[in-house]
Amino acid sequence: MLNDPRSHGLWERTAPAAPATVALSGDVTADVVVVGAGFTGLSTALHLAERGVRATVLEAAEIGFGGSGRNVGLVNAGLWVMPDELPNVLGATHGERLLSMLGDAPRVVFELIEKHGIQCEATRTGTLHLGVGAKGAAELAERARQWQARGADVELLDRASTQRKVGAAHYTSALLDRRAGTIQPLAYVRGLATAATAAGATVHTGSPVTGYERSGENWRVTTPKGSVRARWIVVATNAYTSADKGAPWPAIREEIVHLPYFQMATVPLSDNLRGSILPERQGCWDTKDVLSSFRFDRQGRLVFGSVGALRGSGAAIHKRWVRRSLKRLFPQLAGVALESEWHGKIGMTTDAVPRFHRLADRVVSFSGYNGRGIGPGTVFGKALAQLIAGEIGEDDMPLAITEPKAQSFRSVREAYYEVGAQVAHLSSRI
Repeated sequence: MLNDPRSHGLWERTAPAAPATVALSGDVTADVVVVGAGFTGLSTALHLAERGVRATVLEAAEIGFGGSGRNVGLVNAGLWVMPDELPNVLGATHGERLLSMLGDAPRVVFELIEKHGIQCEATRTGTLHLGVGAKGAAELAERARQWQARGADVELLDRASTQRKVGAAHYTSALLDRRAGTIQPLAYVRGLATAATAAGATVHTGSPVTGYERSGENWRVTTPKGSVRARWIVVATNAYTSADKGAPWPAIREEIVHLPYFQMATVPLSDNLRGSILPERQGCWDTKDVLSSFRFDRQGRLVFGSVGALRGSGAAIHKRWVRRSLKRLFPQLAGVALESEWHGKIGMTTDAVPRFHRLADRVVSFSGYNGRGIGPGTVFGKALAQLIAGEIGEDDMPLAITEPKAQSFRSVREAYYEVGAQVAHLSSRI
């Protein structure tokens, strides 16, 4: 996007076209202004439109430009935080509510895909969290115990079973989560946009928000060529919140540390090679601190990713690491060409839990998805629509309202993550 082949890579090449949009021009009115055309923003707009609430979406670049169009495409249940720990972090009420909502989030995603006929390569064969070494095996055993105690459809696999599922002997165990699956993320977010506009929402791309102010009982949200007056504002910009001087809602950006993440895709593999790797087509990620992920797309490309950015020296370092890792995991892929590469940024909070903020009267936001954007973004968008439509109150939301809190040494930590990923990949084969 925006003439950058490393922004969305394979996903942009293979996703169906986005609905036709234009930049906002002139002054218009709506019930709700949604800022950001990603999973959260477009889920909000879709569920509002289905309730007869007029929603106008303002996107600075293009639909799915941020993390929604770049990510791995794993439709996971839950968060990074262990299930039993979440009530300790959020309190019993919100902790258990969030566990229930996010445990069910993949079902909501796949039902939306089916309802609206979204062509996004949806696969519902689960995901595999892969254990590396004794530490990884212990972590997965405990995670499995806690989810199973809550009745979740998860299974802890031993080394032999993991090898059969993955086609590689590198992992000590795996947690199979049958609630989960994979999608083509840019195709999904474009499908949400198509569904939202069909339901009556309006989406404007190329329309960065430059400011907002009170206009009687409403808000007036401005862009370079127009404005929208509305009673509510939903800020759904997450890790791609503008850091430009004078940009609105800087507190969201200050609360998030950017973790860079890249992906590379092979050419489509032959039938023989496809059959020897992930035969059931689960999406995977491992338990290492500098984690790796891999999955297939519909055309048989293996998509492999890890922490890091494809700029400067990182582009060559990470590509060499991918080639080494693929060869070690799957020797039969030695020499297979890579045809796409892209990267983006993940918004990390201090405790790996998302945030729900009231930034002003009737100005609300969700942010800080910590690499788990598909399920949470979708169900949080639905919850925002229910809140705005008056179906539920703030006390019924999945998270309590908190005040944004800036992270210390944010820029230093972001630089450390980018450089640290290069160092890790220089010295590691996988």
